[in-house]
Amino acid sequence: MTTIPVIGAIGAGRMGRGIAQVFAYAGHEVRLIDAKPRSRSERARLELEALAEIDSTLAMLSGLGAFEDAQRAQIMSRIHFADRDEAPEALKDSDVVFEGVPEVLDAKREAFAFACDHVRGDAILASTTSTILVTQLAGLVTHPERFLNAHWLNPAYIVPLVELSPHPGTGAAALNRLKALLEAIGKVPVVCAPAPGFIVPRLQALVMAEAARMIEDGVATAEDIDKATRYGFGFRFASIGVVEFIDYGGNDILYYACRYLARELGERYNAPAIVDRLMQEGHIGLKTKRGFYDYTGVDVPAYRRDVISRALALLKHHGLLVPPGSARSGGA
Repeated sequence: MTTIPVIGAIGAGRMGRGIAQVFAYAGHEVRLIDAKPRSRSERARLELEALAEIDSTLAMLSGLGAFEDAQRAQIMSRIHFADRDEAPEALKDSDVVFEGVPEVLDAKREAFAFACDHVRGDAILASTTSTILVTQLAGLVTHPERFLNAHWLNPAYIVPLVELSPHPGTGAAALNRLKALLEAIGKVPVVCAPAPGFIVPRLQALVMAEAARMIEDGVATAEDIDKATRYGFGFRFASIGVVEFIDYGGNDILYYACRYLARELGERYNAPAIVDRLMQEGHIGLKTKRGFYDYTGVDVPAYRRDVISRALALLKHHGLLVPPGSARSGGA
């Protein structure tokens, strides 16, 4: 891409608006496309609502110091609403098109049929579905080699991660172009196979279900679970990845923890076979130089210092780094 790509977003709902905002903020021209037939009054109402919501969100962000509010009008000027009659031209203009219609297969089928009638042959088409596998959708498009899934996490204008899920027919060029595009606007794309729940939803569903179960069982209050999440679980994994953490502490810790918790709380805590295999092979992480990662040649003291520096930065951010000698009377 030698010029700044034009972005199309089919579906003017929450996801389409979030994607439009992200790219307009970064300097892209955006076509926010509503391909659903509507009356003139319905069309006007939707356009007003969508643009007002984006403008309101930008105003909030500028008020929080994200950027100077004087830039808001310029950002908004890059977003062009297109109704069904205007959609064909908007789609032809777009270099990358994101589909964000409701999570219903018939709605997806209709949106892709409409889009494929008008998108250019060199355009990338990406679904944002969170529930339908890209392998199920690939048959609905005319150029599957330029089709993949791009799962954004809400709110799209804040969360850096975008999970890219190509199908077997997705061309490497399309995947690499989309990754480069996302990285250029400050996003962090990761690639995962077509599997239910992708990465983040699959992990977080287990965590949220267990949190609800602890409330149900009277283990802790919602408030204390949320404190534990923000300042323990979430704090930890904001500075070190989940798999990195397994290796950092040692796969043996996970192995024995799973055995204990499975015995006490049920088979949902049984460790997967890969954990058992790594234990049997003696590859338990950083201390053996092999685990899920290979640490051969890694400067271990420097690496440990880096991990702690990440956590320290978060501690400072939360205002929880206390100075030496800060004890005061009244404590237990």
